[in-house]
This record gives sequence, C-alpha cells and structure tokens, in this order.
Amino acid sequence: MKNTFGNNVSYTLFGESHGDEIGIVIDGLAPGIKIDTDFIRLQLDRRRPSGRISTSRTETDEFRIVSGIWNGRTTGTPICIIIPNTNKKSGDYSSLAVLPRPGHADYTAMCKYHGFQDYRGGGHFSGRLTAPLVAAGAIALSALSQKDIYIGTHIKSLAGINDRKFDNENLKRDIASLSKSTFPVLDQLSGEAMREEAEKAASEGDSVGGILETTVIGMPSGVGEPWFDSVESILAHALYSIPAVKGVAFGDGFDLANMRGSRANDAFVTDGRTVSTKTNHNGGINGGITNGMPIVFSVAIKPTPSIYCEQETVDLKLMENAKLKIEGRHDPTIVHRAAPVVDAVTAMVLCDILCGRYGTDYLS
Repeated sequence: MKNTFGNNVSYTLFGESHGDEIGIVIDGLAPGIKIDTDFIRLQLDRRRPSGRISTSRTETDEFRIVSGIWNGRTTGTPICIIIPNTNKKSGDYSSLAVLPRPGHADYTAMCKYHGFQDYRGGGHFSGRLTAPLVAAGAIALSALSQKDIYIGTHIKSLAGINDRKFDNENLKRDIASLSKSTFPVLDQLSGEAMREEAEKAASEGDSVGGILETTVIGMPSGVGEPWFDSVESILAHALYSIPAVKGVAFGDGFDLANMRGSRANDAFVTDGRTVSTKTNHNGGINGGITNGMPIVFSVAIKPTPSIYCEQETVDLKLMENAKLKIEGRHDPTIVHRAAPVVDAVTAMVLCDILCGRYGTDYLS
C-alpha cells in the first residue's frame, strides 16, 4: 500500500475510519513556518458534516500535533498530526464482511488484503481520512499565503444546478469568501437550490454528486517538470486520491475539444513589465509548466455510494446473488465537504513542487 505522496515535501496518511485514531506525517517542510492552530480548526470545521445534507456522524476533530512544532513554528523535522475517532457505531457495518456495498471499496479491498482489512465504516478507504489531509493542508495553505499564493474552491454544480463563475477581476475576493464557508458557493440563491435538491434525494434514500471548481492565484511562472512531473500530472495524481473523485479537467477541459485553435489559444500580452494572457482557456498551464495566470481546474465528485435504497450485491460467503439495504449514517451529498479537501490537497502539491523548483527553504 502506498500511503506517502510528495518528493520534496511528503505526506504519509494513516488510520482507519473506526480505529482509535487517524493521522498524517508531514516531512520536508521548511523550518520557521508559523503554525496557526485556529486556522487548522477552521478548515476542519469546513469539512465537518452539518445540517440535513450531511451524515449525523459528527466528530470533534480535536487534533494533536505531537512533533515537528516548537514555539508555534515548524522545526524542519517531521510533523505528526493525530485526530481521535470518538463517534463510532461499528455494529452498523457487521454485514459488510460478506456483503460488499456497490460503489465502495469493500470488494476490491477484500481482493487485495485477503479479508484482513478493517471494513468498518470503509476502513482505510473512508472519507474520514480526509480529516488529517485537511489538517496538513491547512499548514500548507498558511505557508503559501506567506508567498501571496491563495487557493479557493466552489461548488460549480450540484445535482445539475450551476453556481456563478469566478469573477476574474476579483478572484482574491471570491477566494476569501469561500475560505470560511461550509457550503462554498459564489451565488447564495444557487446554493439554496442545490441544498433543496440534496434534501430531496435524501428524502428518497438516494444521493447526488457534483463538480467543484478550483482557482489558484499568485503562482509564479516556470514551475513544473515535464514530462511526468508536470503540474497537471502531479495535481491530477493527488486529486484522484480523494475519495469519490472521478474526473479532473484543467482550464476549459473537455470543452477545448470542441473549439478551434484560434479560440482555444490564450494570446500573450505585456504591460511592459510582465507577461500575461488575454484569456485563460488552458488554466494557467502550458506544456505542464505554470505561465503565471491563475491555475484553474474542475473535479467531478460522484454521488455518495452509501444510500438507503435496496441494491444488488453478492453474498461472498455463499457466492450467491443477494440484496443489500445499508444502515448507518451517511451523506446524501459530499460535494460541499470535499471542497476543503481539494483546497488542502492542492496546497500540499503546490508546496511540494515549489520546493522542487526553488529549494526546500522557499517556504521559510
């Protein structure tokens, strides 16, 4: 199992959904970075379930930083963050040893780990493990902000309802408004309509998915290592590791396939001091290298696979077709809760590739 990501700044994830604790180790982060524990709590709050469109399993996420921090700043040695699991109902998952849930990793995990995996709540594959990702990402976000690099993610669409687009003239303002939101939309009326659709699906025992859109401002040009460590390659690698992500597209993504080159190309212009582009169809990246424009990408989040509708599965003990009706506590949508996870993973990747370009002390 490969639970470590990153070359210059690395992150190792550990734990299971219903184990005693989950956590992450950050290695390679420069010394002297200020740690804002209130900001870490804020980001964890954004990921935490709330309201009628989230699971009733609510964890306090009282994290502990047990190494790598001294007098409120990073020491340069490995940082270990631990988060306890306190609200567990493992009995809800007793049938999953032989009845794998459609859309989950129950069956594939059994095939890989020969039945020794902890299947309770999805075990190591659970979205619960995004909590330590968010905690680590909060540290990375703080480090990037000292370099005037900012990341924001909104719900581009949910259940077919669209949010407004980013305002290219006021991206920093949009990012600031999203950074404190537990339901990150740019248009509140669209957000209310999205909530209503999610609640409707929940009332029918079903779930809905959506698309998140992320922008990054302040990234310097010239970052990226083609071919196989291009900015898109590394970001996509990390983003696809987030549970429920089924698509990643940069800039205008698949819409570029229906454009002519005369429209898809981003014309270069200068004010005599800096170079920019008139448009940003390519999402701030050319040839796998940042061009100084905002990085823009979209992430598709599938509907939550844990639903209360009866589904078909296989009884693995009897090797017979069977029916399954999932019990327990589940989200009718996880799109809004995935937004801070995308922010976190993006920040973690950018810290890694920036240190690869400029050296590990770049973030000091």
